Amino acid sequence: MYVLEFAGEDDPFSAAEARAAATDVEILAPGLGRAESVSPDRARGLAFTRRVSEAVGTSAGDPEAAASVLKSASISRSGSVAVRARDIRGTAGIDTQQAERRLGQVLVDRGFAVDLSNPDHTLVALFADDLAVLGWEVLTARRDYGRQPTDRPFFQPGSMDPRLARAVLNLAGVGPADRVLDPMCGTGGLLIEAGRLGGVPIGFDAQAKMVHGTRRNLQAALDGPFLVGRGDATALPLPDDSIDAVVFDAPYGRQSKIATHGLEQLVRGALTEARRVSSRAVVVADRAYDQLIREAGWTLRERHDRRVHRSLTRFVHVLEPR
Repeated sequence: MYVLEFAGEDDPFSAAEARAAATDVEILAPGLGRAESVSPDRARGLAFTRRVSEAVGTSAGDPEAAASVLKSASISRSGSVAVRARDIRGTAGIDTQQAERRLGQVLVDRGFAVDLSNPDHTLVALFADDLAVLGWEVLTARRDYGRQPTDRPFFQPGSMDPRLARAVLNLAGVGPADRVLDPMCGTGGLLIEAGRLGGVPIGFDAQAKMVHGTRRNLQAALDGPFLVGRGDATALPLPDDSIDAVVFDAPYGRQSKIATHGLEQLVRGALTEARRVSSRAVVVADRAYDQLIREAGWTLRERHDRRVHRSLTRFVHVLEPR
């Protein structure tokens, strides 16, 4: 079993994203999850998982109980060790330094040498609520997102945060060489993260300035190939079943007139075209589009409602074929 240390405050969203890299993901406690197996390459690209560890055991949420588990645990490794303890979101109320010393002493008693600067193995002790989970660190996420939108060559207000964009790509199951389409690409934030995950970004936008701006942003952020052109999201110049995954951030309320389409007409047409060219999609919007999704031939696998601030909640719709 593997232990997942989530980032952010929305554990169901973090767990959903982690399923792109792991099997049988479940939430254990605030900020913690478990998984039966993990793909290291995919897990390093997760946006809302900080760290993955190979589970040693669980106990009540105090250092002495954790030490008892560690004393009796089977440990088939050698070399130097370090212990890193965390009180997840302050929910356990424990002294992490004391926990590190106590667990470190157990390892010393079992014949290990401690090396805090360059250990061969790191024992992670995660305390959340009344639970303690011990594990040997396997990997930490890369955090290699693209630049913040304001730091790119071309910027427009309302651009998606790169961390959320990365999570959207993971929810869509994007992997190396996948053809990833954003049919209303705006400034290209989703396409940048698609490229950073090894996909081939393909984008269209109705506005020429967005097309030119996205090209500038992709040229600055990526080394690999991409295709960006002017186009209508409701009438894509692409063959059937030619795309591995579709992702888009639908225009929000104040942008409700886009070219010749009203907002609902645009989203309905984009969803229908997305289904024609692909069998995977994730759609972000400022409202729930459950009915339009069904009408376009999709099944809503899950929806995550993520509050940004008082006047904006982003609805992340994860779609699969009906």
